[in-house]
Amino acid sequence: MSRIGKKPVELPGGVTATVSGQTIEVKGPKGVRNFTATDDVEIVVDGNVVTVRPRSNSKRARQQWGMSRTQIANCVKGVTEGFRKELEIQGVGYRAQLQGNTLKLQLGYSHDVEYPVPSDVTITVPKPTEIVIEGINEQRVGQVAAEIRGWRPPEPYKGKGIRYKGEYIFRKEGKKK
Repeated sequence: MSRIGKKPVELPGGVTATVSGQTIEVKGPKGVRNFTATDDVEIVVDGNVVTVRPRSNSKRARQQWGMSRTQIANCVKGVTEGFRKELEIQGVGYRAQLQGNTLKLQLGYSHDVEYPVPSDVTITVPKPTEIVIEGINEQRVGQVAAEIRGWRPPEPYKGKGIRYKGEYIFRKEGKKK
């Protein structure tokens, strides 16, 4: 039995969920999210509670049960609170700035790195060494953060590069004489 799948997903005030076939649409103050479940699970909306049940006792149905419940909970969280990733830039001369719909990064290369901001994600730069990525889709927010971090991942000797806020970088000792 899935411990996660058994828990019902509560819909807070101002959030509505409608099911048509295997697709659930969640509407909230921040937007609309959809999730299409496989045929192995059944989605039921009772008032302000969404429950997910497996249709059989097969291994695949049990796997999809907990995953589907988590995806629906993420849809609800996305349209109410949203998701957020914060990046820090460390290094002499490394900085970021937002110009229109483009994030401009100076990361020690001979050229500036320009990253076009996707339409479903908002990026803000409160300080030249901080980048905040927000959106209603957790996967998209994480993917955009990973793409930005991929331009200059933190290196282990001096710690220079783009890191997630609070990320620990294992430091190595340099050469000895």
